[in-house]
Amino acid sequence: MSRVKHLDLGLLILRVGLGGMFVAHGWPKLAGGAAKWEKLGAAMAHLGLDFWPTFWGFMAAISETFGGLLFAVGFLFRPATAMLLGTMLVATTMHLRTGDGIMGASHAIEAGIVFAAMLLVGPGKFALDEKLGFGRR
Repeated sequence: MSRVKHLDLGLLILRVGLGGMFVAHGWPKLAGGAAKWEKLGAAMAHLGLDFWPTFWGFMAAISETFGGLLFAVGFLFRPATAMLLGTMLVATTMHLRTGDGIMGASHAIEAGIVFAAMLLVGPGKFALDEKLGFGRR
């Protein structure tokens, strides 16, 4: 059996599983409204951006919810993956700067590693981008 034989199936499982989990993480944040978004967006202050916390929080919730969905189905895959990677970089920074340590930041770090790798690897042939011709280089 070739090591590449099940590559696309493995990528599909990874996309659907991780993307679905990000939808599950993001939806409560998105549904939480402005108060939730402001609290979430306050993490941007750790990057020196202490303005518009409600906007940044809303964008993080959108990124996790709809970015997770797009990641799962493989549509607009690289832009969605880049948004998710950016969100995980902010989350990692926030956890490390608030004293949560490496274990507190581990979820964001691990997800960020996967998103960085997936930006390079691509979504595989079982993705909407591939079916619609967007995945071709």
